[in-house]
Amino acid sequence: MTLTSPPHMKWFVNSGNNISTPDGNNIEIWVLDYALDDVILSSWAKHFRTHYCLDEEIDFLREGYGYSRADYLNKIKFPDISISPGPSIRSGDFSEILVSDYLEYILGYWVPRTRYGSKVVRNESSKGCDTLAFKIVNPKKDTPEDTLAIFEAKAQFSISQKKANPRLQDAINDSIKDEIRRAESLNAIKQHLFDKKSFEESKRINRFQNPVDRPFKEISGAAALFSSHLFDSDLISQSSVEHHPNHKNLKLIVIHGENMMALVHELYRRAADEA
Repeated sequence: MTLTSPPHMKWFVNSGNNISTPDGNNIEIWVLDYALDDVILSSWAKHFRTHYCLDEEIDFLREGYGYSRADYLNKIKFPDISISPGPSIRSGDFSEILVSDYLEYILGYWVPRTRYGSKVVRNESSKGCDTLAFKIVNPKKDTPEDTLAIFEAKAQFSISQKKANPRLQDAINDSIKDEIRRAESLNAIKQHLFDKKSFEESKRINRFQNPVDRPFKEISGAAALFSSHLFDSDLISQSSVEHHPNHKNLKLIVIHGENMMALVHELYRRAADEA
Protein backbone atom coordinates (compact mmCIF):
# COMPACT_ATOMS: atom_id res chain seq x y z
CA MET A 1 0.00 0.00 0.00
CA THR A 2 1.38 3.38 -0.99
CA LEU A 3 -0.60 5.71 1.30
CA THR A 4 -1.71 5.67 4.91
CA SER A 5 -4.58 3.22 4.74
CA PRO A 6 -7.74 2.96 6.82
CA PRO A 7 -7.69 -0.14 9.02
CA HIS A 8 -10.21 -2.12 6.96
CA MET A 9 -7.71 -2.29 4.10
CA LYS A 10 -5.70 -4.89 6.00
CA TRP A 11 -8.56 -7.28 5.21
CA PHE A 12 -8.04 -6.74 1.48
CA VAL A 13 -5.74 -9.58 0.44
CA ASN A 14 -4.30 -10.50 -2.96
CA SER A 15 -4.87 -14.24 -3.30
CA GLY A 16 -1.97 -14.63 -5.73
CA ASN A 17 -4.15 -17.02 -7.76
CA ASN A 18 -4.50 -14.99 -10.92
CA ILE A 19 -6.61 -16.15 -13.88
CA SER A 20 -6.08 -15.47 -17.59
CA THR A 21 -8.79 -14.58 -20.09
CA PRO A 22 -8.94 -16.31 -23.52
CA ASP A 23 -7.33 -13.12 -24.88
CA GLY A 24 -4.38 -13.47 -22.52
CA ASN A 25 -5.33 -10.68 -20.12
CA ASN A 26 -4.51 -11.19 -16.46
CA ILE A 27 -7.29 -11.17 -13.84
CA GLU A 28 -6.21 -10.41 -10.28
CA ILE A 29 -8.15 -12.30 -7.59
CA TRP A 30 -8.54 -10.50 -4.27
CA VAL A 31 -10.19 -11.74 -1.07
CA LEU A 32 -11.95 -9.51 1.43
CA ASP A 33 -11.06 -11.51 4.54
CA TYR A 34 -12.88 -9.40 7.11
CA ALA A 35 -13.60 -10.12 10.76
CA LEU A 36 -16.28 -9.01 13.24
CA ASP A 37 -14.00 -6.42 14.82
CA ASP A 38 -16.04 -3.58 16.29
CA VAL A 39 -13.25 -1.02 16.20
CA ILE A 40 -12.34 -1.61 12.56
CA LEU A 41 -15.94 -1.95 11.41
CA SER A 42 -16.83 1.34 13.11
CA SER A 43 -13.89 3.06 11.44
CA TRP A 44 -14.92 1.57 8.10
CA ALA A 45 -18.52 2.68 8.62
CA LYS A 46 -17.41 6.26 9.24
CA HIS A 47 -15.26 6.18 6.11
CA PHE A 48 -18.28 4.80 4.25
CA ARG A 49 -20.68 7.42 5.66
CA THR A 50 -18.54 10.37 4.56
CA HIS A 51 -19.07 9.38 0.92
CA TYR A 52 -22.73 10.34 1.33
CA CYS A 53 -22.54 13.12 3.88
CA LEU A 54 -19.78 14.71 5.93
CA ASP A 55 -20.35 14.43 9.67
CA GLU A 56 -20.17 18.20 10.13
CA GLU A 57 -23.05 18.63 7.65
CA ILE A 58 -25.56 16.14 9.03
CA ASP A 59 -27.11 18.33 11.76
CA PHE A 60 -27.72 21.22 9.35
CA LEU A 61 -29.21 18.94 6.67
CA ARG A 62 -31.52 17.00 9.01
CA GLU A 63 -32.85 20.02 10.91
CA GLY A 64 -35.88 20.76 8.75
CA TYR A 65 -37.08 17.15 8.83
CA GLY A 66 -36.86 16.83 12.60
CA TYR A 67 -35.06 13.52 12.05
CA SER A 68 -32.37 12.02 14.19
CA ARG A 69 -29.01 11.61 12.48
CA ALA A 70 -29.71 7.92 11.89
CA ASP A 71 -33.20 8.59 10.49
CA TYR A 72 -31.88 11.29 8.17
CA LEU A 73 -29.22 8.97 6.77
CA ASN A 74 -31.57 5.99 6.46
CA LYS A 75 -34.52 7.88 4.96
CA ILE A 76 -32.80 10.52 2.82
CA LYS A 77 -29.21 9.51 2.00
CA PHE A 78 -28.72 5.73 2.11
CA PRO A 79 -30.34 3.24 -0.30
CA ASP A 80 -33.20 1.32 1.31
CA ILE A 81 -32.38 -1.91 3.14
CA SER A 82 -35.32 -3.88 1.71
CA ILE A 83 -37.45 -1.96 -0.82
CA SER A 84 -36.30 -2.71 -4.37
CA PRO A 85 -34.01 -1.60 -5.90
CA GLY A 86 -32.47 -0.38 -2.63
CA PRO A 87 -30.50 -3.54 -1.78
CA SER A 88 -28.95 -3.75 -5.25
CA ILE A 89 -28.05 -0.04 -5.11
CA ARG A 90 -26.41 -0.69 -1.74
CA SER A 91 -24.29 -3.50 -3.14
CA GLY A 92 -23.38 -1.39 -6.17
CA ASP A 93 -22.37 1.65 -4.11
CA PHE A 94 -20.38 -0.52 -1.70
CA SER A 95 -18.55 -2.16 -4.61
CA GLU A 96 -17.65 1.14 -6.23
CA ILE A 97 -16.39 2.54 -2.93
CA LEU A 98 -14.29 -0.58 -2.31
CA VAL A 99 -12.77 -0.31 -5.79
CA SER A 100 -12.02 3.35 -5.01
CA ASP A 101 -10.20 2.21 -1.86
CA TYR A 102 -8.22 -0.30 -3.94
CA LEU A 103 -7.20 2.41 -6.40
CA GLU A 104 -6.26 4.93 -3.71
CA TYR A 105 -4.68 2.86 -0.95
CA ILE A 106 -3.12 0.04 -2.95
CA LEU A 107 -2.33 1.56 -6.35
CA GLY A 108 -1.66 5.08 -5.09
CA TYR A 109 -4.11 7.09 -7.18
CA TRP A 110 -5.90 10.26 -6.13
CA VAL A 111 -9.60 9.35 -6.04
CA PRO A 112 -12.07 12.22 -5.49
CA ARG A 113 -15.00 10.93 -3.46
CA THR A 114 -17.77 13.02 -5.03
CA ARG A 115 -20.16 10.47 -6.52
CA TYR A 116 -22.66 9.72 -3.74
CA GLY A 117 -23.10 12.95 -1.79
CA SER A 118 -24.83 14.63 -4.72
CA LYS A 119 -27.41 11.88 -5.29
CA VAL A 120 -30.93 13.25 -5.63
CA VAL A 121 -32.70 9.87 -5.49
CA ARG A 122 -31.20 7.50 -2.92
CA ASN A 123 -32.52 4.32 -4.56
CA GLU A 124 -30.88 5.06 -7.91
CA SER A 125 -27.34 4.54 -9.11
CA SER A 126 -25.32 7.65 -9.83
CA LYS A 127 -24.93 8.34 -13.55
CA GLY A 128 -21.65 8.37 -15.45
CA CYS A 129 -18.45 6.39 -15.01
CA ASP A 130 -18.31 4.41 -11.76
CA THR A 131 -14.87 5.44 -10.49
CA LEU A 132 -12.29 7.88 -11.84
CA ALA A 133 -8.78 8.02 -10.39
CA PHE A 134 -5.81 10.22 -11.22
CA LYS A 135 -2.03 10.35 -11.07
CA ILE A 136 -0.15 13.56 -11.83
CA VAL A 137 3.61 13.02 -11.79
CA ASN A 138 4.63 16.68 -11.73
CA PRO A 139 2.01 19.34 -10.84
CA LYS A 140 4.08 22.00 -12.62
CA LYS A 141 4.16 20.38 -16.06
CA ASP A 142 2.43 17.68 -18.09
CA THR A 143 4.19 14.33 -18.44
CA PRO A 144 3.29 11.29 -20.58
CA GLU A 145 3.00 9.26 -17.37
CA ASP A 146 0.13 11.34 -15.99
CA THR A 147 -2.67 8.78 -15.76
CA LEU A 148 -6.44 8.68 -15.74
CA ALA A 149 -7.94 5.37 -14.60
CA ILE A 150 -11.64 4.67 -15.15
CA PHE A 151 -13.09 1.58 -13.48
CA GLU A 152 -16.48 -0.09 -13.75
CA ALA A 153 -17.67 -2.39 -10.98
CA LYS A 154 -20.39 -5.06 -10.94
CA ALA A 155 -21.50 -7.09 -7.93
CA GLN A 156 -23.37 -10.28 -7.10
CA PHE A 157 -23.90 -10.72 -3.36
CA SER A 158 -27.36 -12.30 -2.99
CA ILE A 159 -27.40 -15.19 -0.53
CA SER A 160 -30.42 -16.68 -2.31
CA GLN A 161 -28.60 -17.07 -5.64
CA LYS A 162 -26.66 -20.27 -6.14
CA LYS A 163 -25.21 -19.71 -9.62
CA ALA A 164 -22.72 -17.03 -10.59
CA ASN A 165 -23.52 -14.48 -13.26
CA PRO A 166 -20.84 -13.21 -15.69
CA ARG A 167 -20.31 -10.02 -13.72
CA LEU A 168 -16.74 -9.48 -14.88
CA GLN A 169 -17.90 -9.64 -18.49
CA ASP A 170 -20.68 -7.20 -17.60
CA ALA A 171 -18.10 -4.81 -16.13
CA ILE A 172 -15.89 -5.15 -19.23
CA ASN A 173 -18.84 -4.42 -21.51
CA ASP A 174 -19.88 -1.41 -19.43
CA SER A 175 -16.29 -0.13 -19.45
CA ILE A 176 -16.52 0.19 -23.24
CA LYS A 177 -19.07 2.99 -22.72
CA ASP A 178 -16.67 5.04 -20.58
CA GLU A 179 -15.07 6.63 -23.62
CA ILE A 180 -18.39 8.40 -24.24
CA ARG A 181 -19.12 9.18 -20.57
CA ARG A 182 -15.63 10.39 -19.65
CA ALA A 183 -16.04 14.10 -20.44
CA GLU A 184 -19.31 14.43 -18.51
CA SER A 185 -17.96 12.48 -15.55
CA LEU A 186 -14.84 14.64 -15.37
CA ASN A 187 -16.99 17.76 -15.44
CA ALA A 188 -19.21 16.40 -12.65
CA ILE A 189 -16.19 15.82 -10.39
CA LYS A 190 -14.71 19.23 -11.21
CA GLN A 191 -18.01 21.01 -10.56
CA HIS A 192 -18.64 19.16 -7.29
CA LEU A 193 -15.16 20.03 -5.99
CA PHE A 194 -15.69 23.65 -7.05
CA ASP A 195 -19.03 23.77 -5.24
CA LYS A 196 -17.27 22.46 -2.11
CA LYS A 197 -14.70 25.25 -2.51
CA SER A 198 -11.94 22.68 -3.07
CA PHE A 199 -10.53 24.92 -5.78
CA GLU A 200 -7.04 23.45 -6.07
CA GLU A 201 -8.40 19.91 -6.36
CA SER A 202 -11.00 21.10 -8.86
CA LYS A 203 -8.27 22.63 -11.03
CA ARG A 204 -6.39 19.31 -11.11
CA ILE A 205 -9.15 17.91 -13.32
CA ASN A 206 -8.10 20.35 -16.07
CA ARG A 207 -5.12 18.11 -16.79
CA PHE A 208 -7.42 15.35 -18.09
CA GLN A 209 -10.09 17.27 -20.00
CA ASN A 210 -8.24 17.78 -23.30
CA PRO A 211 -6.50 14.54 -24.34
CA VAL A 212 -5.80 15.82 -27.88
CA ASP A 213 -3.71 18.84 -26.88
CA ARG A 214 -2.54 17.45 -23.53
CA PRO A 215 -2.18 13.67 -23.97
CA PHE A 216 -2.00 11.36 -20.98
CA LYS A 217 -2.10 7.65 -20.23
CA GLU A 218 -5.54 6.14 -19.81
CA ILE A 219 -6.15 2.92 -17.88
CA SER A 220 -9.49 1.16 -18.15
CA GLY A 221 -10.64 -1.18 -15.41
CA ALA A 222 -13.32 -3.78 -14.83
CA ALA A 223 -14.04 -5.21 -11.39
CA ALA A 224 -16.42 -7.99 -10.37
CA LEU A 225 -17.33 -8.54 -6.74
CA PHE A 226 -18.94 -11.71 -5.37
CA SER A 227 -19.94 -13.42 -2.20
CA SER A 228 -17.52 -16.32 -2.02
CA HIS A 229 -20.20 -18.97 -2.62
CA LEU A 230 -20.71 -17.37 -6.06
CA PHE A 231 -17.03 -17.14 -6.98
CA ASP A 232 -16.65 -19.27 -10.14
CA SER A 233 -13.13 -19.26 -11.58
CA ASP A 234 -14.21 -21.15 -14.70
CA LEU A 235 -16.86 -18.57 -15.56
CA ILE A 236 -14.46 -15.72 -14.80
CA SER A 237 -11.81 -17.23 -17.08
CA GLN A 238 -14.24 -17.06 -20.02
CA SER A 239 -14.40 -13.25 -19.86
CA SER A 240 -13.35 -11.66 -23.14
CA VAL A 241 -11.81 -8.25 -23.77
CA GLU A 242 -11.77 -8.68 -27.55
CA HIS A 243 -14.10 -5.76 -28.27
CA HIS A 244 -12.72 -3.32 -25.70
CA PRO A 245 -11.11 -0.30 -27.41
CA ASN A 246 -8.50 0.04 -24.64
CA HIS A 247 -7.82 -3.68 -24.15
CA LYS A 248 -4.04 -3.12 -24.09
CA ASN A 249 -4.47 -0.91 -21.01
CA LEU A 250 -7.31 -2.80 -19.34
CA LYS A 251 -6.97 -3.94 -15.72
CA LEU A 252 -9.22 -6.76 -14.51
CA ILE A 253 -9.88 -7.64 -10.89
CA VAL A 254 -12.24 -9.92 -8.98
CA ILE A 255 -12.95 -9.48 -5.26
CA HIS A 256 -14.84 -12.01 -3.16
CA GLY A 257 -15.63 -12.47 0.51
CA GLU A 258 -17.97 -14.43 2.73
CA ASN A 259 -21.56 -13.19 3.21
CA MET A 260 -20.89 -9.90 1.44
CA MET A 261 -24.49 -8.66 1.57
CA ALA A 262 -24.54 -9.10 5.34
CA LEU A 263 -21.35 -7.02 5.52
CA VAL A 264 -22.90 -4.33 3.31
CA HIS A 265 -25.99 -4.05 5.52
CA GLU A 266 -23.85 -4.00 8.68
CA LEU A 267 -21.76 -1.12 7.35
CA TYR A 268 -24.86 0.89 6.47
CA ARG A 269 -26.35 0.14 9.91
CA ARG A 270 -23.23 1.26 11.73
CA ALA A 271 -22.84 4.28 9.46
CA ALA A 272 -26.31 5.47 10.51
CA ASP A 273 -26.38 4.39 14.17
CA GLU A 274 -22.89 5.70 14.95
CA ALA A 275 -23.23 9.06 13.21
